[in-house]
Amino acid sequence: QVQLMESGGGLVQPGGSLRLSCTASGNMFSLRMMKWYRQSPGQAREMVASISSNSVTTEYSPSVKGRFTISRDNAKNTVYLQMNNLKPEDTAVYYCSMVRPGEDYWGQGTRVTVSR
Repeated sequence: QVQLMESGGGLVQPGGSLRLSCTASGNMFSLRMMKWYRQSPGQAREMVASISSNSVTTEYSPSVKGRFTISRDNAKNTVYLQMNNLKPEDTAVYYCSMVRPGEDYWGQGTRVTVSR
């Protein structure tokens, strides 16, 4: 069983930056695509960014493209989400997931609030 632990959320003013981290247990991390999702109250969960196992391929939601950057360090079993120029509409709980055959693994989430 893989466990994912997100960190780095918090309160930030519009225009500010945060870096989220997600650390995985076990030895499968370097073989798996990783994704960041977010969910706001009353909204469906939205995929924000994804990164292939070897970091060659990244994808972003149009709503964050150019502002967010996903990266990973396979030696540390950690995936990151650098979020710049944050907007109030980025307020959400952010989750990381590990893609695998069958059901993906999910973390518990970290809350990001963008407000003055």
